[in-house]
Amino acid sequence: MVGYDPKADDRSISKFEVAAAGSVSGLVTRALISPLDVIKIRFQLQIERLSRSDPNAKYHGILQAGRQILREEGPTAFWKGHIPAQLLSIGYGAVQFLSFEMLTELVHRAGVHDARDFSVHFVCGGLSACMATLTVHPVDVLRTRFAAQGEPKVYKTLRAAVATMYRTEGPLVFYKGLNPTLIAIFPYAGFQFSFYNSLKRVYEWATPGEGKKNGNLKNLLCGSGAGVISKTLTYPLDLFKKRLQVGGFEQARAHFGQVRSYQGLLDCARQVLREEGVPGFFKGLSPSLLKAALATGLMFFWYELFCSLFQRVKKADS
Repeated sequence: MVGYDPKADDRSISKFEVAAAGSVSGLVTRALISPLDVIKIRFQLQIERLSRSDPNAKYHGILQAGRQILREEGPTAFWKGHIPAQLLSIGYGAVQFLSFEMLTELVHRAGVHDARDFSVHFVCGGLSACMATLTVHPVDVLRTRFAAQGEPKVYKTLRAAVATMYRTEGPLVFYKGLNPTLIAIFPYAGFQFSFYNSLKRVYEWATPGEGKKNGNLKNLLCGSGAGVISKTLTYPLDLFKKRLQVGGFEQARAHFGQVRSYQGLLDCARQVLREEGVPGFFKGLSPSLLKAALATGLMFFWYELFCSLFQRVKKADS
């Protein structure tokens, strides 16, 4: 049900309902995976090795980081930046799923390719994510700043953060990290949509009797698998994006260890490789994969569930 399917005769939901399903999917998923996102961001921004053997490393494992954040900052730390994160998820989900629906329908009407092909879902998924990113990137920068700051807080409220960042760093601060974000999000989202569609076909082939009966379980498992594959293939670019987004924010990062300044994407990649080696490109991969499995699985699960609910309501009213 994700994307336009000319063979789905029962497809009857409107474009508004597609956007609404995407928004609700993003909202619910974000609330559930926020703690993992905070831990992932802390790992990505740490210069020191994620290892017990490094005495200067503040964090070295998911459970250890979780306990330390809880002890030092309290349970609310796991939802730092949650308001901008929810604004991000609601807007991103709506634009992404609506764009994907419209792009796949456009491909079908053009008659060039089958709208359900792997390559079509990859390109349409990537383009829809880029559209969503351009729409909500300023909110993503705010979310990263809130999640990255320790105690005492530099930004007390969302309004104060916007005003301070605009005054001290200028309007372009809200698009910091945009280039690596777009470079990373295109293949990541493209793989998400294309692998999700492919894994569903494999699931139905492997379990012909169960494939259609356990639709919700299928959507959750295939979404999780697509998330893990996509994140692994594109992870270094996500790390570069986070490092660039906190540029100019070094005073709030000193509490967590060493800080660095980067002049751009290539400079960031060079510095990480020189100082942290190839493993530096994959810092935070473990919580990120766990988050990707949960987030992508839940995203497609809730999206398909709400689309089904909208269809049932329409059928009941007709």
